[in-house]
Amino acid sequence: MNTLSIVIPALNEAENLPAVMASIPFAELKDEGWDTEVLVVDNGSTDGTGDVARTLGARVVSQPARGYGNAYRAGFGAATGDIIATGDADRTYPFDALPRLLRTLVAHDVEFMTTNRLVGGNSEAMKPSHSLGNHVLSAISRTLFRNDLRDSQSGMWVFRRYVWQRLDVRSTGMSFSQEIKNAATRAGYRYVEIPIEYRKRGGQVKLNAFRDGTENLRQLFEHHLRRTRPVLRPAVATAGREYTDRGVAVQGYEGV
Repeated sequence: MNTLSIVIPALNEAENLPAVMASIPFAELKDEGWDTEVLVVDNGSTDGTGDVARTLGARVVSQPARGYGNAYRAGFGAATGDIIATGDADRTYPFDALPRLLRTLVAHDVEFMTTNRLVGGNSEAMKPSHSLGNHVLSAISRTLFRNDLRDSQSGMWVFRRYVWQRLDVRSTGMSFSQEIKNAATRAGYRYVEIPIEYRKRGGQVKLNAFRDGTENLRQLFEHHLRRTRPVLRPAVATAGREYTDRGVAVQGYEGV
């Protein structure tokens, strides 16, 4: 069996976790050859998030130092799967799409997959101010890092665990999301961006658009000036796939 770790950061998401866990297609993943574990990172919750996660069958990782990046560092450090998939605990990300995303990752030999929420049909799930901020930050990120990613802020990724072990990612907060994408693509890992469905959030919105947007902007320029050592790997030549020093261009992938 292939091994998959689903890492979910959670801060006071007890009310959302039952729906999130129910959306993970464990049976389909098993049928397709995936031995799956779910890690919920309790990021200093006060509503019993960790206890709820345990009753639902998740392995709970405690990270009292709050911050999106801090939570992911703890989760990735505890993950045992060869492949790591992520998504928030607020019901916005389509965990039910994981079998299709994994098929694309394997079929095209992708090392780092990210997702694009900024596509038609998702507008009602995101506040206009947040949508505008995402578009602006993504445009700046594309300009600085030249990786053509349309959604630099998406929090759903599927990647090979060794990629994380070799990246220099420093953000402790929300800017972790853009930094891990830009670090992976700049280092030369084979990557692809897949459109996904984005859903309305359950519970309280925790994002502070001005504060987090300002910090993300600062981090983009700091990261752009940082030196990055490119990854070294044997040359790959596979019929039907186009590899470049900027990643992998996937043609005819299965949309989600």
